[in-house]
Amino acid sequence: MPIPTELKLASGKRAAITEEGKLSLDRSQRRMLRRVFNGRTVPIIVDGRPFLTYKEASQYLLSLTPGARENAYSEMRSAVHNGSRVPS
Repeated sequence: MPIPTELKLASGKRAAITEEGKLSLDRSQRRMLRRVFNGRTVPIIVDGRPFLTYKEASQYLLSLTPGARENAYSEMRSAVHNGSRVPS
């Protein structure tokens, strides 16, 4: 039986499976996160947690279930489009 390299999520998107068997972010998510976090000086706040680097954000997203991951990713995208601010 061949080892699957992709997993189809409930949202209809596909997620890659790495050699270790862990899910990875899809290509568009990785690209967006790299653009967003490249040289960022103001953190993006998601679920009450500040994220300043690509590595922090991607590790957090990968720790979530697929549904929660989509929600957190959407929050990150909307924070960028709305101009993220550190809460006072």
